[in-house]
Amino acid sequence: MTLDLIRDIVSWLLIAGGGIFLVIGAIGLNRMPDVFTRMHAASVSDTFGAGLMLVGMMVQAGLSLITLKLLFLLLFLWFTAPIATHALARAALLAGVKPAVVEESPVDPEVPTGDTP
Repeated sequence: MTLDLIRDIVSWLLIAGGGIFLVIGAIGLNRMPDVFTRMHAASVSDTFGAGLMLVGMMVQAGLSLITLKLLFLLLFLWFTAPIATHALARAALLAGVKPAVVEESPVDPEVPTGDTP
């Protein structure tokens, strides 16, 4: 196998992996119950999925000015996306949006909890 073929395979695996993460994040965005879990699904998949896609494009571009530009874009995304998600979550909390909490069933007194000898 030639070096170009290996570079193509690695870059397309990274790009496909990033696309899969973005699709999973989109599904999570639709399935999650409240704004906070939706933001979490979107931010994690966005940061990691887009990051993998950018790394795949950097591998495909080789050593060039395009790779440097993609690296700057990747660093910008990694620093700003979590900060933007944090700001949105904080604004939602300040606006009075409450996180969805799953109610746990009360402890059955008949079942031992393990703290008795």
